[in-house]
Amino acid sequence: MITREGGQLKVSGPLTLETVKALYDQGLQAAGANSLAIDMSGVGAVDSSAVSLMLNWLREAQRNNVSVSFSHVPDNLLSLARLYDVAELLPLSIDASMQS
Repeated sequence: MITREGGQLKVSGPLTLETVKALYDQGLQAAGANSLAIDMSGVGAVDSSAVSLMLNWLREAQRNNVSVSFSHVPDNLLSLARLYDVAELLPLSIDASMQS
């Protein structure tokens, strides 16, 4: 599920193969903004499709000249991004969950 608060998207629930297509489409509806902060503090279960979702949102944002950043990324999702050696490609905001 995605909720919007100004220039921020708040993602909650599982990011798995079953949910990412709908979430991808919802995230794209945020077009028109110059910047977009994506808060992932409400994310629960993840699988590799969550990493794909983040990379696809980033690619679409870059195509539309939109600055995007991800915050409060859960440790299990960061671990997957590191496993696939793509964590450095993701514009991650510095927050408490990333400093461990």
